[in-house]
Amino acid sequence: MLHLFPILEWLKSYSKTDFNGDIFAGIITAILLVPQGIAYAMLAGLPPQLGLYASIIPAIVYAILGTSRTMSVGPVSIAAIMIASVLNTPEISLLGNSVESAIILAAESGIILLLMALLRMGGLVNFISHPVLTGFTSGASILIIFSQIPQLLGIPKPKCGFDIACYQTSFQQLNPSAIQLGLLSLAILILLNKPLIAVLKKTNLSQAIIVGISKTAPLIAVVTTTLLVIQYDLSNTDNVAIVGAIQAGLPSISFDFINSNKWQPLLPYAGFIALIAYVESVAIAKITANMRQQRIDPNQELIALGCANLATAVSGGMSVAGGFSRTMVNFTAGARTQMAMLIAVIILGFAVVFASDSFEFIPKATLAAVILMAIFPLIKFRDIIKTWRYDKGDGTAELVTLLGVLIFGIEEGLTLGIILTIASYLRQTSHPHIAEVGRVNNSEHYRNIDRHEAETWEHILLLRVDENLTFTNADYISEFIFKRLQQRQIKHVVLIFTSVSYIDSTALEALEVIVHSLQQQQINLHFAEVKGPVMDKLKHTLFLEKLANSQVFFQTADAVQTLSKSNPE
Repeated sequence: MLHLFPILEWLKSYSKTDFNGDIFAGIITAILLVPQGIAYAMLAGLPPQLGLYASIIPAIVYAILGTSRTMSVGPVSIAAIMIASVLNTPEISLLGNSVESAIILAAESGIILLLMALLRMGGLVNFISHPVLTGFTSGASILIIFSQIPQLLGIPKPKCGFDIACYQTSFQQLNPSAIQLGLLSLAILILLNKPLIAVLKKTNLSQAIIVGISKTAPLIAVVTTTLLVIQYDLSNTDNVAIVGAIQAGLPSISFDFINSNKWQPLLPYAGFIALIAYVESVAIAKITANMRQQRIDPNQELIALGCANLATAVSGGMSVAGGFSRTMVNFTAGARTQMAMLIAVIILGFAVVFASDSFEFIPKATLAAVILMAIFPLIKFRDIIKTWRYDKGDGTAELVTLLGVLIFGIEEGLTLGIILTIASYLRQTSHPHIAEVGRVNNSEHYRNIDRHEAETWEHILLLRVDENLTFTNADYISEFIFKRLQQRQIKHVVLIFTSVSYIDSTALEALEVIVHSLQQQQINLHFAEVKGPVMDKLKHTLFLEKLANSQVFFQTADAVQTLSKSNPE
């Protein structure tokens, strides 16, 4: 029960101190849920209530099943832009009813995540490298920014492609009142962030309270601009775009979407959304868990996120994942357990039931400002440069992923990045580092002769292979050995396997060919420092019997001592 329902684990030792931290963090997090829920729903091209509904029941489900004690699950920006991309795809838009399509995407994402959990695929997160994920996030964030600029300027979203004249026509429709509201919102969000924190740090307030006060900025921006819209009737007099009527009340359970004919065409897109939701959520969960020496169970996270997405589907919400900004606000505000999110959900529930009418006049320019401020930190151009300097392969993958997302689209860019990463990895493993080593200072230490002054022997060739032997590199290793043999008269070749933990069947066959070829040239192939698991596998074959006069040495020093005596210089 503790494994299936992690909530029971922290409830056993729940204390008043935990509650004090959770209730403050819950209130602060609840302040973010309304503007972000509405903003991300509209970013996805969906009615505002889908974002609000996605912040209620899914959060409760995750609180029960999730292993992160501070992660906030709900609508997130990256998933929202992916949903918008899917809904705008011609073949999907022709199906009509975007709300039903979004609900089915959430349901399919949940089912995919649960199937992954059943297959114990929690480690799948490791197959998307950090550079690819960073490039994807940066590219998607740039797309989000461009999608929100028209809202900030109060103009319809242009669909001009490369038609410059079309853009000029669109910008002639600038709405001064919407721009002023958007700039006011940005000013509030900026000033109440780092500048306010710097001022408050000079006081005696605790870090949690300082963070809590600064994170009220979205609520203050929304309330201020909404009051201005109502006071001056800007939606009618100045044509300022507002959210509009929002369905009041808590979400209701419905299974009507099950009979839809959209399941098959939406399935591939749901797979990408599920993958990104999981990777992003686990990455965020690990960050906060590591700060408190807590543990995350990746497979249980698949179950929790899968059930949360099924819950959002049946309650009429959009796809959910762990939100970075909300989670960090929740964490820094002092949240100790998922009780903080349960408190935030209760507050949001009251707001949805009793204050939905107030949400109607929220200007879209303000929501665009909220999204922009949440998205800017996710664009990491400097990270590409830093990665490039360290590893050009990873830097290329990060840059190509970013450009792929911008040029080809969300799913295509991510796929391109993953393919490029795998290709880069295969290239590296197919060209492993092989060093000719020699003895350093008459000791038992053997190092690369290209890096150190080391003693070598005319008739002995010592080669250290720094990679597992597989089908990808078997031919390269063989070619390397025979090229070295052309440089001098060799009687003994010693392969040092300190870094070899695995030899596949193709590489084993290649070794047999090498042994046979060397024997014909009166050269013996020996091995040194072979690891136990590798030796165990070799003992189950006839390979060791085919070595003839060759030997397997425990240490490289043993090989040198024995072979140098057999044919002294």
